Amino acid sequence: MTVNFQYVGVDVSESLSAFTKEKLEKLFNRYEFLISAMVYFKQEGNNSDTGKICNIELSLPGPRIYATSDEHNFEVAVRETISDLERQLKKRKEVYKVH
Repeated sequence: MTVNFQYVGVDVSESLSAFTKEKLEKLFNRYEFLISAMVYFKQEGNNSDTGKICNIELSLPGPRIYATSDEHNFEVAVRETISDLERQLKKRKEVYKVH
């Protein structure tokens, strides 16, 4: 499992990287066809309600899967993004089962 992190306008956080990697490992264990992940953390604006953006792009056979979320902190954004990715992966796995 290869996970690359990019922090855009945000200080690098080892704990955030470890948290995200732990959550992604569950996906990689459940869906063996995953190759790698690119994770982007961005800070946008000074709005206290939102502005912490997490983008995750998964590389797998066929088109890549991408999800993003904008929340009040990065941990919630990571959970929401991974939840969206899992929904997409379930659909993709059904396609693989049919063929």
